[in-house]
Amino acid sequence: MHPKRTPPVGGLSGLRTDSARRTDSPAPRLSRRSFGLAAASTAALGLVGCGSSTSSDPTSVRIVDYYNTPADDVVIEKTFTECAKRLGLTYTREKVPGEQLIAKVLQMGSSKTLPDILMLDNPDLPQLAASGALAPLEQYGFSTKGFTPAIAELGRLDGTLYGIAPTVNTIALFYDVKMFEKAGIDPPTTWEETREAARALTGDGTYGIAFSAIASYEGTFQFMPFMWSNGGDEDDLAGEGVAGAAEFWSQLVRDGSASRSVVNWGQGDVIDQFKAGNAAMAVNGPWNIAGLEADTPDLEWDVVTLPVPRAGEESVAPLGGEVWTIPVTGDEEKQRSAAKLLEAFVSPANQLQMGTARSTIPGDARTARTFAKQNPDLATFVEQVSTARSRTGELGPEWPRTAKAIYTANQQVLVDDTDPRKAFDEAARTVS
Repeated sequence: MHPKRTPPVGGLSGLRTDSARRTDSPAPRLSRRSFGLAAASTAALGLVGCGSSTSSDPTSVRIVDYYNTPADDVVIEKTFTECAKRLGLTYTREKVPGEQLIAKVLQMGSSKTLPDILMLDNPDLPQLAASGALAPLEQYGFSTKGFTPAIAELGRLDGTLYGIAPTVNTIALFYDVKMFEKAGIDPPTTWEETREAARALTGDGTYGIAFSAIASYEGTFQFMPFMWSNGGDEDDLAGEGVAGAAEFWSQLVRDGSASRSVVNWGQGDVIDQFKAGNAAMAVNGPWNIAGLEADTPDLEWDVVTLPVPRAGEESVAPLGGEVWTIPVTGDEEKQRSAAKLLEAFVSPANQLQMGTARSTIPGDARTARTFAKQNPDLATFVEQVSTARSRTGELGPEWPRTAKAIYTANQQVLVDDTDPRKAFDEAARTVS
């Protein structure tokens, strides 16, 4: 249980309470459609063959990322500073607002001013790697040995490693302990138990469950675990597993156990409903724990892995988080310096340090187990990550188009009461 708890080390009270960086929608930003069109024109913009970074000093490394909140910024800066000092390097760091990062990357590619180290939200990597803008990391000695296959996959395209994720996140099910105790209900483990619990907990201004079905990549991010756990696949949107997951969501809304407003809620809105006592359960991620504790210190809550269709099945959730890359700048000496700095930055010890400060899960499996022991409040997320999947692992650069088709179909189901099979048959046609 989680009554009045002390936030983990690292100033988590400054962590943003939306999904800005660590989900399928890393802050409002250039749309995936726009990025897809832009990426298709990368040759014209000069991303391939790129060009040097702004300094010719091989010991000076330029870094670009979007970590600008205290909980992120402080530990990222501290870690780079320690690593650079140990290696005899210096660095400059540019923090670009999340919504501007991809546009900025394209601009830098066009002007041949790509940085030496570039952070990307993981679903963006395949398109940029396909353009030739990123250097394969194995040539610098990088390895994902010890990482789960899914976490390693976050940085790969067609089997080549272009990025590495020192920490990741995912989503699970938060629940209000006192509401459950009052109703005499255990936290659900299956869909049927979820329906029953949600119905029993709905009333007096409280819905049984809240989730995000918004028409954006956040909505798709939240749908993926239900789809995957039901045997659905992003490469077969007309399949029964996909429609069955949509039907599960639809039933929760139709019987009043979930608000019809889920179609307008981002993940930050969902946790706000939970904080306010308007939802007994909420599908959400660890990035919102700091705000939950700061805003509602008296709320007793706990978290369990996401329920599955049938007892004994595996809960499969999507991986969120960022990958760090080495852009192709044409300056091999600087790229080698950047690789040394990045390799030190993503060491297991630094994964543990950054994960603790940022409520994110180390990519290295052994380090993640140590993290779970040191941060029991986040142990459920470590468990959920162990079976999680990369969103782009199957479709690569085609993922954004499919993600849009998924959230569009769910909007039709939940807003227009369209039959899930009809909605997802149409979704399948749009991506075929």
